[in-house]
Amino acid sequence: MERVSRSGAGLTLALSGAFFYGFNITFAKIASGLGVGGPMIVAERVLVMIAIGLIFGIATKASFAVPKAERLPLFGLGIGSTGVSICYLSSVAFIPITIAAVIFYTFPILIVLLSPLVDKKPLTIAMMGIVVLAFIGVVLVLGSTDAGLDPRGLLLAAGASVSAALQFFSGTRCRQTGTAAKVVITQLIVLPSALVTLYFTGAVMTLDTQIVALIPIWLTIGGFVFGFGCQVLALARISASVAGLAFCLEPVVAAITSALVLGERLAPIQYVGGAIVIFAIIANAFVERRRTI
Repeated sequence: MERVSRSGAGLTLALSGAFFYGFNITFAKIASGLGVGGPMIVAERVLVMIAIGLIFGIATKASFAVPKAERLPLFGLGIGSTGVSICYLSSVAFIPITIAAVIFYTFPILIVLLSPLVDKKPLTIAMMGIVVLAFIGVVLVLGSTDAGLDPRGLLLAAGASVSAALQFFSGTRCRQTGTAAKVVITQLIVLPSALVTLYFTGAVMTLDTQIVALIPIWLTIGGFVFGFGCQVLALARISASVAGLAFCLEPVVAAITSALVLGERLAPIQYVGGAIVIFAIIANAFVERRRTI
């Protein structure tokens, strides 16, 4: 029963993380329209995450020590987080966001395919079927286009997908490291790349734009803070394959949030795609529950 409870808590945390990640994308778009682009928000949220991790760790007297066996996985978690942020953000400069997102969300399939090698977890027909079904749902939610398929954008989006797989596999191997240590160390690894990207994109922080975009900036940062926190906690409780599939909920939440906040209308096929993703997540939860009983 303890394993079932732990698995249930992990899946709930993963779904919560997907919700917050999906929620913040809409407000990142609003902030960008007000003059605060992605690179600036990434740099700001990294600094905020480091500060929160330090305050939380000091307040709870948590240890920032990392067990020797988990130092390499924690480094992998940081590198994976860096790749997701930089590659995904950069890919949309060359290809449409929908195409970048569809390529990026191949990472749950990649995780399932690699699980037999990385986690020594057998590849079942049921799990493969569920993850492919979820991917189909994501494609329907996001839509598609064949315009502007610059190879650079395709490679960057694929790099983001590989980075996400590394992030999830590494996260499941840091179960003994404290949450505060994970947050601070991974974000310190992300920080140099975030600052370099900020420099090369020529983004400049001004007081005026920060004030004008204050609400969307902090809703975006808040969504990331809660999303990343839930992701870290989830990966300490469930496998990479189960967590990866749960995060397919993110684009569904993003589409619904955009419709509610920005007035973007969803086509019937997008509702169908969302229903397919939710069905796949429920089916995955059922399969995982039977496996842990």
